[in-house]
Amino acid sequence: MAALSFLILTGAPSHTLRSAAEHSGILIGTAIRTQRLSELAYATTLAREFNMVEAEDAMKWEVVHPRKDSFDFSQADRVVAFAAGHNMKVRGHTLVWHRQLPAWLTNEKRSHDELTEILERHIKTVVGHYRGQVFAWDVVNEAFDEVALGRLRSTIWYDQPGIGFARQGTAYIERCFHWAHEADPEALLFYNEAGAQAINPKSDAIYAMVRDFKHRGVPIDGVGFELHISGLHPDIASISQNMARFTALGIQVHITEMDVALQVDSNGNATPQDLQRQAAIYRELASVCLRYPGCTAIQTWGFTDKYSWIGSHSGNRQGAALLFDSQYRPKLSYEALRDTLGRER
Repeated sequence: MAALSFLILTGAPSHTLRSAAEHSGILIGTAIRTQRLSELAYATTLAREFNMVEAEDAMKWEVVHPRKDSFDFSQADRVVAFAAGHNMKVRGHTLVWHRQLPAWLTNEKRSHDELTEILERHIKTVVGHYRGQVFAWDVVNEAFDEVALGRLRSTIWYDQPGIGFARQGTAYIERCFHWAHEADPEALLFYNEAGAQAINPKSDAIYAMVRDFKHRGVPIDGVGFELHISGLHPDIASISQNMARFTALGIQVHITEMDVALQVDSNGNATPQDLQRQAAIYRELASVCLRYPGCTAIQTWGFTDKYSWIGSHSGNRQGAALLFDSQYRPKLSYEALRDTLGRER
């Protein structure tokens, strides 16, 4: 492997998120931006606090498969190398999504057969490249619609033009899981979704799909619930009930993209009251996960407010969603999560 362009960081303190998570037998992870690994404070905090890592973008189509006949693993390889150097597990994100696709794929009309061949090759090439290095994959991401809840989203993969299974519902998703399993039989395979953490029409549809897949032997090992929280009153009871029914199917649940957005002022600061409520939400959600042995990982979407997607996609002034502030100082949410994970399951 090429020489690493970051330091191997050692001597992590004992009272960290990472040590707390290991105490309770759970993985604690975060999504990262590859280009920030050269920033010492970023890399130091990452290595000290987490035992699992996922690339925000480096494994998505537009980055890893920029041209039809060639792949570029350079950015993703840096993530995997950093993880290997710091004894961290790697989640792969994501093999099939309707966004962040390269122009060569979306600008031309293709037949079902041609698109099927492209998708199968992509999945098997990417998973095969990281065979034995990526322990879990988000195989299919956000396939269910945001408006027509419970229905599959209209996408290039499903029906625009799709890979030939639009009339068979989730059959195209099933096909993707089989391809990923063929490329790495040891990797855990997940379906990942937003807005499905509580019991609602979307999570009902996903539950029905997973139950069907398990009944018929489709190689699915888990579901990922993103848990982007945009209000300060999530339905904790419903989230717990939802997690209970999914883990009862014999699959794992990962919390994959957790953040808790707050209203902030022009300087990016939230009120002390909202920061306290945010901490309580992190504590409550972690407690739900620890309640079920099948919930095996908690991951945030980023870890420092310095680099967060919150606020960049909203007309409202939101921010301060993560565990560390923009100066890498731990917030109340960090302390709440660490202390909760430090308890025995």
